Amino acid sequence: GALRFVRQKPLGLFTEGYAKCGQVFTIPMFHKTICLLSGPEVTSHFFKANDEQMSQKEVYQFNVPTFGPGVVFDVDHKVRREQFRWFADALKPSRLRTYVEQMVEEAEAYFGQWGDEGEVDLKDELATLLIMTASRCLLGKEVREQMFAQVADLFHDLDMGMQPISVLFPYLPIEAHRKRDRARKEISTIMAKVIAMRRASGEKQVDILQSFIDAKYANANGGRASTDEEITGMLIAGLFAGQHTSSVTSTWTTMYLHSKEYRGKFLGEVLQEQKAIMKEHGDKLDFDVLSKMDCLHRSMKEALRLHPPLIMLMRYVHEAYNVTTRDGQEYTIPKGTIVGTSPTFTHRLPYIYKDPDAYDPHRFAPGREEDKKAPFSFIGFGGGRHGCMGENFGYMQVKTIVSVLMRNFDLEMVSPFPEPDYDSMVIGPKGECRVKFRRRKL
Repeated sequence: GALRFVRQKPLGLFTEGYAKCGQVFTIPMFHKTICLLSGPEVTSHFFKANDEQMSQKEVYQFNVPTFGPGVVFDVDHKVRREQFRWFADALKPSRLRTYVEQMVEEAEAYFGQWGDEGEVDLKDELATLLIMTASRCLLGKEVREQMFAQVADLFHDLDMGMQPISVLFPYLPIEAHRKRDRARKEISTIMAKVIAMRRASGEKQVDILQSFIDAKYANANGGRASTDEEITGMLIAGLFAGQHTSSVTSTWTTMYLHSKEYRGKFLGEVLQEQKAIMKEHGDKLDFDVLSKMDCLHRSMKEALRLHPPLIMLMRYVHEAYNVTTRDGQEYTIPKGTIVGTSPTFTHRLPYIYKDPDAYDPHRFAPGREEDKKAPFSFIGFGGGRHGCMGENFGYMQVKTIVSVLMRNFDLEMVSPFPEPDYDSMVIGPKGECRVKFRRRKL
């Protein structure tokens, strides 16, 4: 089982298992059993169960060396629930409005440095811009303005330290893990200094760093305030989640809309929506304006359906439960089982999505709404109790970047349309995504 997991990758296992066994099947993994579930009929409890019934901690331990001790998957569910409340408070709509202003400033400044015409690797350009916007909103202006290059390099080493082999052996003595551990230590030192300066100044900034500095436990840990190490770990977790998801989704969305196959079908209506909004609001981009971009939203959501960043979601079963498949077969999932489901595989089930391999944003339009045929048919941001709290943040980030890009440039794809990189922990485009650009005003 473990060997096949490494060789075939999760998508291969889901594809083969579904064809042979249907919606529910198991594979051995060392001394554990992994049960793989495909389709909304058998994943409802997976998403709805509370932490006493089914939890994340046991299966996501490979994140601990990166995020650090005492946060997220290194604490019990009661502490983690309170830490996630900090995230929820930091991402509430009133704060999100300010983050959007910061995103717009970063995007306009970045694309303002492009010339009148040229050629770039869009994937690399958007990844660079996304780490800038994520740093500004999460880590604060001190890091973004004074030490961005240093911190970005350290985050790169952290990123590269999370390899597919890390899922099974997170402490394996390989060079990628050694660099990861050195980078984690340096980031902790840097952030401790930033936090100390912020506290000493008494100045309150509107960013996620400030929210975490001000955070206190309500019930766990005696109601004490957050520590520097907890703040750093939570920021790293947030940056990993936000930067990767937004980077690959903005790239896929732009590539699909400008591809030879789909440009003539969908790009025009996205640009027309931008023109209509600009006629009403001028060049202004803010939270309310971005919220009106339904056509762009569907285009992004369709890119996320085809290429969700995480290929598999997992849980550990604490209480046995039953599932029933589409054809009425009932299975018991025993206590102690690891269960997994694949957004990538679920999003391409033909009984949910018509012509599932085609890029078609209209499938989410009113009157069609294929994702609403059954709960948890669309799980690009997870769902249920553990749905991604940064979903709105991510959508706003991608809408901002794609809007600024499309309002100021004509793009033409140069590279062949990319294949998904299933060898990566986060599934982005494989290879270069080269485009020609020409500056113009929409």
